Amino acid sequence: MPKNRSPFAPLTAWRRRALSGAVHRCWRWAREAGAVTAEHPGGLRFARIGEGTRLAFPQGTVFGEPWIRLGDHCVIGEQVTLTAGLMPDLDLGPDPILTLGDGVVLGRGSHVVADTTVTIGADTYCGPYVYITSTNHSYDDPHQPVGKQWPRMEPVSIGPGCWIGTGAVILPGARLGRNVVVAAGAVVRGEVPDRAVVAGAPARVVRGWDEEKGWQPPLRTPAPVPIPEGVTPEQLLAVAQLDEG
Repeated sequence: MPKNRSPFAPLTAWRRRALSGAVHRCWRWAREAGAVTAEHPGGLRFARIGEGTRLAFPQGTVFGEPWIRLGDHCVIGEQVTLTAGLMPDLDLGPDPILTLGDGVVLGRGSHVVADTTVTIGADTYCGPYVYITSTNHSYDDPHQPVGKQWPRMEPVSIGPGCWIGTGAVILPGARLGRNVVVAAGAVVRGEVPDRAVVAGAPARVVRGWDEEKGWQPPLRTPAPVPIPEGVTPEQLLAVAQLDEG
């Protein structure tokens, strides 16, 4: 076969379309059959997997499930890593190590590495490729490879209602309050107060909520206008169709 020539080149256009359609149908079937739910856990035995919670297929690395508790109606994207303990098959004691509250969303390719306690509060949404870890490498001995030095562990706590942007990193010991926004790519350590926006590496507070003054510094865009009471979904749809016209 000539260089760079596709193995499907001899196929007719009709056969290539048929083959492509079959591959996509098989993939849709695999994604549905391979998803993990409370009713269909596959080979995973979590301490709890709540009603309506779904781990999309294909899953990432998952181990230590007996010490992982997943709340109700969580959405866990493809290739998400969920681990409890340094390695599989450890006895981690009677208490959960990794806990997700109800309605938590973990975006595609995210990692939650819980070698000690990690708690994510209800209705916290994480974008893709977020990294949350309770373990960090130490660097006490400058003459030894860093990867061979014993890691340090500190619990991580993320309050309810947070939004964690794409590619953010939550480091050991981080304690995020309620309704915190973490900007994309931020690296968070230490304590973050309720209703704060943090950004940067290391992350710092760039906006916060004052009960008397509101957002400080003030928002650059006006707040969205709330939908009036009594408006039905059908009326909203009709308005949207008028706008399109």
